[in-house]
Amino acid sequence: MGVAGSGKTTIGQALAAAIKWEFDDADTFHSVAAKAKMSRGEPLTDADRQPWLESLQTAIAQWLQAEKNVILACSALKASYRQILCGDDSRVKLVYLTGRYELIEQRLRDRHGHFMPANLLQSQFDTLEAPTTAAAIYIDISQDLGAIVQQIRNSLNV
Repeated sequence: MGVAGSGKTTIGQALAAAIKWEFDDADTFHSVAAKAKMSRGEPLTDADRQPWLESLQTAIAQWLQAEKNVILACSALKASYRQILCGDDSRVKLVYLTGRYELIEQRLRDRHGHFMPANLLQSQFDTLEAPTTAAAIYIDISQDLGAIVQQIRNSLNV
């Protein structure tokens, strides 16, 4: 979990490949209208996010029911969103990707072909409710990808 540009997809895909788990990206669960709104530089409201959260909640419940190990790249910016997504299920582990605003902003500016523009980053930080350290594994994204993946593997014992 983390703001746009924190590396959720890149790190999630690398981790999934390393441990042979499935990978999914919450961005694919957004509606066309939500993606268009973000592309125009308009932040989503909680009402905009509700159908997305419900779709993700359904997918997570199905994965848990089927006992599938899945890495899901998802912003999950607010505690209330995380509660909708996974409640208090101890099988769900949160990895919080955190880094300096300037680093993440530069990553967004360097990224091409994504619906999320760099000018929405501040709104993501404004919305962000960082999880407690007891509820999530904190990962500093200033490290190289291999070190990040290894740190997550060590933290999850996988």
